[in-house]
Amino acid sequence: MAAPPSSATSLQLLRWRSRTQVFVERADGLELAMVRIPAGSFVMGSPEGEAQHQEREGPQHQVQLGEFLMGRTPITQAQWREVAGRQERDGERWERKLEASPSRFTKEGDSDQRPVEQVSWLDAMEFCRRLRQRTGRYYTLPSEAQWEYACRAGTSTPFAFGDTITPELANYDGNFSYGNGPKGVYRKQTTPVGTFTANAWGLQDMHGNVWEWCLDDWHGSYEGAPVDGSAWVDGTVGQSSNSGEKTKLLRGGSWISYPGDCRSARRSHVRPDYADGLIGFRVVCLPQGPSLNP
Repeated sequence: MAAPPSSATSLQLLRWRSRTQVFVERADGLELAMVRIPAGSFVMGSPEGEAQHQEREGPQHQVQLGEFLMGRTPITQAQWREVAGRQERDGERWERKLEASPSRFTKEGDSDQRPVEQVSWLDAMEFCRRLRQRTGRYYTLPSEAQWEYACRAGTSTPFAFGDTITPELANYDGNFSYGNGPKGVYRKQTTPVGTFTANAWGLQDMHGNVWEWCLDDWHGSYEGAPVDGSAWVDGTVGQSSNSGEKTKLLRGGSWISYPGDCRSARRSHVRPDYADGLIGFRVVCLPQGPSLNP
């Protein structure tokens, strides 16, 4: 990682568990825990025999990825508010105004630690842009391949936790079950990030709570998809991001989703200017210089 531009920013390494490295970004009141995701390969997509498999989740294909850092949890309302309220400094340029409190679930006493929602893909990209300019590090949204690779954390089952899921492991509509899994509580709202058990690589809330934006444009199948972990974007990023003609990827399911919609391979998409109480995001930090998504 390149050195930050001022003493106001730092990226401190903390050890967490025996196999997990967590870096904490500290910049002007922001604290952002980032987990080191190891380089490796995986089979992306779901097999045809997986319960609730959809054609859009195939064909399965091998993807090779380099190392990157990924947010341990979705961006919280407190983290969003700090970045949205920043004033430009010399050399910085904000390109989009951000509402300080866009979320639906703001009246609960623990709302600061709940994921920010009702933010569009364009809003999320502006958040990343501000992080990049303030820290000097390459923050962006994850590619779809990075997201699924990190979610699976070395697994090939429908969920990072195995063949099924329970409401004790994730926040979704517990009135419904997946496979042989049990039914349970339906919370009808977001929960504070980090409430549930982390996957094997130390990431939390990858299943349920809020759908998460990815960098990619939507494609109806993986025919022709990149195999290097890069985002699948048609044309230049600027053209595709702002045209409104390309919809953008969502991953992970939400608090209102059926459990099958929270599977590691599940894909959805909406317009980049769309914002909803079901949708949030997390960030990745890529190596400086040539990267997967320059």
